[in-house]
Amino acid sequence: MNLDIALLLAQDGITNGAIYALLALALVLAFSVTRVIFIPQGEFVAYGALTLVALQAGRLPGTAILLILAGGLVACAELITAARKRRWQRVPAMLAWNVVYPWTLFALLKFVSIQGLPMAVQIALALAIIVPLGPMVYRLAFQPLADASVLMLLIVSVAVHVVMVGLGLLVFGAEGSRTPAFSDGTFTLGTLTASAQSLWVIGCSLLLIVAFSVLFDRTVYGKALRATAINRLGARLMGIPAEFAGKLSFFLCALIGAVSGILIAPITTIYYDTGFLIGLKGFVAAIIGGLASYPIAALGALLVGLIESFSSFWASAYKEVIVFTLIIPVLLWRSLRTHYVEDDE
Repeated sequence: MNLDIALLLAQDGITNGAIYALLALALVLAFSVTRVIFIPQGEFVAYGALTLVALQAGRLPGTAILLILAGGLVACAELITAARKRRWQRVPAMLAWNVVYPWTLFALLKFVSIQGLPMAVQIALALAIIVPLGPMVYRLAFQPLADASVLMLLIVSVAVHVVMVGLGLLVFGAEGSRTPAFSDGTFTLGTLTASAQSLWVIGCSLLLIVAFSVLFDRTVYGKALRATAINRLGARLMGIPAEFAGKLSFFLCALIGAVSGILIAPITTIYYDTGFLIGLKGFVAAIIGGLASYPIAALGALLVGLIESFSSFWASAYKEVIVFTLIIPVLLWRSLRTHYVEDDE
């Protein structure tokens, strides 16, 4: 290995690490606010990328139908809850979000030609389809079990992952796809040559991380999420609904996942189940951060990306094993440094 190869591998590692940092951010957010180890995070990566592929090909994405079905199930659940509690004030807004919005979006995609629109509009439509699925998944799968143990929530998370992978195969098929790059060309700095798409990935990832930092520090919604993450009971006593915090965190997780999928779709072929492996690498980074620290998780994501990149050069057949083995010393070190804490504590 010479310096040129090392720089090329480092570039690939940083590009992949930027995506893993976004996914680690989403996993830390979901666990901090809801105690859910959100295994299906990777499925939003695949859904976002493949939905954009369908829109660019002029096809109606199957995820638009999934949005209608999920919205209908959420509407039924909310109507049953409203009837039991005799609270009808929020029903119109709920129906507008879960019924009117999905059908309006479906009609737009069905009767308007999307293929010739600018890529920015296509990306916006893909996000409009995928991101609302996040809070819908939370409402259907996790909100009824909000007070369950972490183990129970993990089991439910695995079940949701299996369902979403199966639905992905149903609506997208088994073939992989790519999208065109955001912009063509390369940039040369000395002996290092970087593609424009790699710079897009790194730049958009940094922009999202900064935006979420501002969100958590400067906005009411961000402070509500931080309060819920620090003390769920105290946040409830201060008037922050746990259901709202959970839906908002899953909304942001779906947004991060869909954007990550759209960013990497021009770089690698995306299949219906590709997101699972990518999400697991983000999970390794989140574990390095203890599922609590965003900065350490981001640094862990860069470490995972660099280890994966250099492992592909030295032992490409074992690169996945090497990456996932990284979690073992981290868990051993954390187990030696921390004491056992009861779930209620």
